[in-house]
Amino acid sequence: MKHTALSLLAALLLFPLAASQAAELKAGAAVAVVDIAQAQTHEQRTHAPSVADYPSIQEAIRANPGRMVYVPAGDYAISGKIHIGRQGGGLFGPGRIRQTNPGQPILVIEGATGAQIRDLTLMRPEGKTDTLTEGVLAINCRDLVLENLQVLDNRTRTAAIELRDCYASQVYNCLVRNYQCVSVDDRTSEKDNAGYAFKCLIGTGITLKDCRGTLIQGNRVIEQHLFPTPEAKKTFHLGDFTKKNRVRGRFAKQEDWDRDYTDNWHQATGIHVACPTTTDFTQVLGNYVENSGQGFDIHADHVIVAQNIVKDTMVGMKAMHGSRNVLIVGNQFSQNDLWSILLQPGAASHAASPAQDSKQAAEANVDGGSIVANNIISDFGYGRCHWMRAGDAHGIPIRFEAGQTEKNPPLTDVIIQGNLVYNSGRDGVLMDGAVKVLPPRYTYAVHVATEGYAPPKGLHFSNNLLHPGTKGVSNVDLKP
Repeated sequence: MKHTALSLLAALLLFPLAASQAAELKAGAAVAVVDIAQAQTHEQRTHAPSVADYPSIQEAIRANPGRMVYVPAGDYAISGKIHIGRQGGGLFGPGRIRQTNPGQPILVIEGATGAQIRDLTLMRPEGKTDTLTEGVLAINCRDLVLENLQVLDNRTRTAAIELRDCYASQVYNCLVRNYQCVSVDDRTSEKDNAGYAFKCLIGTGITLKDCRGTLIQGNRVIEQHLFPTPEAKKTFHLGDFTKKNRVRGRFAKQEDWDRDYTDNWHQATGIHVACPTTTDFTQVLGNYVENSGQGFDIHADHVIVAQNIVKDTMVGMKAMHGSRNVLIVGNQFSQNDLWSILLQPGAASHAASPAQDSKQAAEANVDGGSIVANNIISDFGYGRCHWMRAGDAHGIPIRFEAGQTEKNPPLTDVIIQGNLVYNSGRDGVLMDGAVKVLPPRYTYAVHVATEGYAPPKGLHFSNNLLHPGTKGVSNVDLKP
């Protein structure tokens, strides 16, 4: 009885305090979470060396091999590249690094295992934005992590973030903004086989070359500086030839050759997975690309392209030049103007060949064995590039094309199911304050090549909802 009385007394005495604490916790729940996060950041920072304690960021890295170095809030101007080598380690923190030398990358990670770069802003200041180099360049790294970076105003014909010969690396939750520039695309070499060079918009947000087992997830690649407008075309002479061979190349259209101009001048790419014979097992997941020539340019095997959004691009994506076993599933393609999804053998595609004389044996580099499923294509023909190709018969949301040369094996064995091509014009479009129901801005929802070098074979269509274009659903019967 005495024990019960004491327990009751304690409960009565403590109840107001407990209620008060509960109310304070409820009212300040957000503050409590922030405090925990701040404590964790402080704990990590206090156990890590800080660049504030050294003459430069590079000196801090050099003095702490293999360690993560903290970059406090503030601006850090550099004129040479920051280099992280085989010792690994990395950088993290809210600091902003400003590269004032257009001739140098901002950050190079080379030969490192387990290096991490997190939370930083890497940028070039006004007047120094145009460059021939990358913002972040990783070469021959393993288990590299690039997380929550902002790479701003690195306007280059190469890439804002580029990985070369890396294994099991990750690029996620990064923002790449304003990465494009005006430059010249030179296709006069025998390899390019066009026979001319021309002014263009060019540059890539994120590029992989010779990489295996890479994750590219949750990134935002957005261009807000250059736009493919008639004014930009006039100002920068976009599409005009700057050089021309004596003989027209096989990939040059006669019309372009005769007028010394090509309308294919928007060459920028959001994410490029390159090197089809060496790059393998890549995940491109949950990214957002806006205002580019093409969203994704895939030249590789065993790629998953899933749950991405590609908005306002001339081209949504393409997989070619030897892209085998590519899974394209659950993506949103909106405001594309030339096509949304293209599969095609490219000039680099070839069959397997044995060793002969001085020529080495070559494994097959072919296209096919892929799945295109559950993608939504909407507002086709309503992007910024529509004026460039208005009435162009090649404006088709989904395309399966023949090879580019006689050596290309055909695109083979592709499952196409559950996709939606939606004619947004039928819902009514606001024009000059009035609602107008417009016809589709594409000829067919799907085009399958029937002529040319090795047309595709083994395409299987099922359960797709394809709003017909001006000429119908497809140029051929779509067989299951």
